[in-house]
Amino acid sequence: MKEFKLKYGCNPNQAPARVYMKGSQDLPIQILNGNPGYINLLDALNGWQLVFELKQATNFPAATSFKHVSPAGAAIGTPMSKVLQKVCYVEDLNLDSKIAIAYAKARGADRMSSYGDWVALSDVCDVQTATLLKREVSDGIIAPGYDEQALNILKTKKNGKYNIIKIDKSYIPDPIESKEVFGITFEQKRNNLKITTDSLKNIVTVRQDIPEGAKLDLIISMITLKYTQSNSVCYVKDGMAIGIGAGQQSRIHCTRLAGNKADIFWLRQYPKVLNLPFLEGVTRAQRDNAIDVYLSEHDFDFSKKGDWNKLFSSEPEILTDFEKKSWILKQSDVCLGSDAFFPFDDNIKRAVKSGVKYVCQPGGSIRDEDVIRACDKYSMVMAFTNSRLFHH
Repeated sequence: MKEFKLKYGCNPNQAPARVYMKGSQDLPIQILNGNPGYINLLDALNGWQLVFELKQATNFPAATSFKHVSPAGAAIGTPMSKVLQKVCYVEDLNLDSKIAIAYAKARGADRMSSYGDWVALSDVCDVQTATLLKREVSDGIIAPGYDEQALNILKTKKNGKYNIIKIDKSYIPDPIESKEVFGITFEQKRNNLKITTDSLKNIVTVRQDIPEGAKLDLIISMITLKYTQSNSVCYVKDGMAIGIGAGQQSRIHCTRLAGNKADIFWLRQYPKVLNLPFLEGVTRAQRDNAIDVYLSEHDFDFSKKGDWNKLFSSEPEILTDFEKKSWILKQSDVCLGSDAFFPFDDNIKRAVKSGVKYVCQPGGSIRDEDVIRACDKYSMVMAFTNSRLFHH
């Protein structure tokens, strides 16, 4: 198949639309089910590159949850604690498949943003992953293959219309890529930068020690940023992105946005949150929305509107500002990556509030020394990668 016709482009008024290969090659994808759209395919192809590179760099199966051409989450298949399993709503599944664990973590980091996601897997989709995915709201999936039973499970989603794409994992695109904007063709070398532990050798702070686990997390942050709309920063802990700040014009706004997401991820592990008395029949999406409100900075009290009994068997106890701040202070050893240099030390001052200890960024600001001093003040370790990761 050299061409796939689409219902429309980004919006319904943008028809006709298609994806196609310019040369003699066939498209490296097969549509196994459904009818993916323009944005679906952008998510699929960006997501596939992300997980393919994560697998190459870490030697772990990898997954990402994509929304509107940026990842909502990304993770590798390292073990999950009992608490994390509960936070990710998979404590009942007894997962031992590494690719299923990777997706559970990628989806679970920011469940609000992952609602209606596009899934990308580095490895063949197995039954555990399909079973997990069957009960989540999702638009589609791309993977290098599917177990027969897993494929049959996925085909039942969305009344049989769930989008399922198989990609040829041996496909290598041409080194030069192009796109059109306003009738003008842009051409550039494809960003084939390899991100490895060598990217972390230029440590510029007083502290020089980066444990192997933190190196892995910093690599995850950089590869995630490589496929995130810029400006972007990414907080990572224990093999999963826990806060992604995408597409902001201001670097500090990226850092705040991603830091707030990381804080919410951590607060979702607070005992009061884990033990919220939800009624039987409350959906996952309803739980996610209720938890998001419960953790709101405005200290929303369900009892003020008198509607707590629509979701809970008893009125939830309020989580106070003091409790939130005290809990967030327990977060530690978080890694932070940035797709371009930090222009001011305010980014470091915000990051430390979310437990950041290890930082990687390209460097190159006229205020690099201010940023380094801030890292030293908070006993952080920072590496200059000398590689910008803008993505548009």
